[in-house]
Amino acid sequence: MKMNSLSIKRVALYAGLIAVVVGAVAFALNWLLWGGNMPGYGALLCPGNFMLVYVWHPLFTEEIDFWPKLVLQLSGQFIVVVAFTALLMCLIKRLLSAYRP
Repeated sequence: MKMNSLSIKRVALYAGLIAVVVGAVAFALNWLLWGGNMPGYGALLCPGNFMLVYVWHPLFTEEIDFWPKLVLQLSGQFIVVVAFTALLMCLIKRLLSAYRP
């Protein structure tokens, strides 16, 4: 598939949705089966945890309820993955167009 036929927005949104689903499944497995400390949990939810610590935590107090914190984490997961994927796709598209004869 050619890079020109790919929509950057569409790929970034799909990547964000996949990241939210993976994050929700990882969170559910960690919460229900492992009871915490699931291997790979930190890596799978790294974008969401990044947003919790550096964006949402300064805006809200640490004592918010469980469900709003989960929503904030998963929304952070979506936002970071969409932004990173869109940036990466733009860079790849530019590099491919610069080296095309």
